[in-house]
Amino acid sequence: MADMFGAAQNFIVLAVWIILLAVKGFAFIDCVRRPTEAFPAVGKQNKLLWAGLTGVAFLTGLLPNMTLNFIGIAGAVAALVYLFDVRPRIIEILGGR
Repeated sequence: MADMFGAAQNFIVLAVWIILLAVKGFAFIDCVRRPTEAFPAVGKQNKLLWAGLTGVAFLTGLLPNMTLNFIGIAGAVAALVYLFDVRPRIIEILGGR
């Protein structure tokens, strides 16, 4: 029974790692593709800051053992803030691009 619990736990951690890595990677790639002048236009920090935050989040996300520690969670939060706050505003001013 304990082995089954351990296997399930390992599977869940692996799934969380894959999902967060995909989210962080998407956030970084999307950020890099957006025009530099769009960031201050929507009242958010500059592109360099967001590219740095999402890039570091993605790089640390490549290491599975960092997924559920402080750095991994902070990276996930940064990527999610970009995706759900900054990105929609940029898309809005760019006319859906």
